[in-house]
Amino acid sequence: MDIEELAENFELLDDWEDKYRYIIDLGEKLPSLPAEFHTDEWKVQGCQSQVWLVPEKQGDKLFFKGDSDAIIVKGIIAIVLMIFSGHTAQEIKSINIEEIFNRLNLREHLSPSRRNGLAAMTEKILHYANVL
Repeated sequence: MDIEELAENFELLDDWEDKYRYIIDLGEKLPSLPAEFHTDEWKVQGCQSQVWLVPEKQGDKLFFKGDSDAIIVKGIIAIVLMIFSGHTAQEIKSINIEEIFNRLNLREHLSPSRRNGLAAMTEKILHYANVL
């Protein structure tokens, strides 16, 4: 699924209760990371829940895997991975994440701690784009 399809799916849902269920569904479909990646090396600092992001470079593109111990956060990770995974480092750096989150109306409906976690995930991905 790409960001356009994701945005269309969000627009089809009437209220935020349905959108939360959709986010949870996305999280349930996200494959879990093997336990070997549930370490401090891959942990995203700044998230209230446990969050791990693992980059993989294939050619000039970066792909990400992620996991969390909280199901709604796992759904948010799924959205973040849809946005960033499969792009070059330069493309990742040029993605206007604020515009995408605004289009999904995501920030306004997340708690402050989840918004902070979302920002921390984005920063971690941008860090990987700069060093890989």
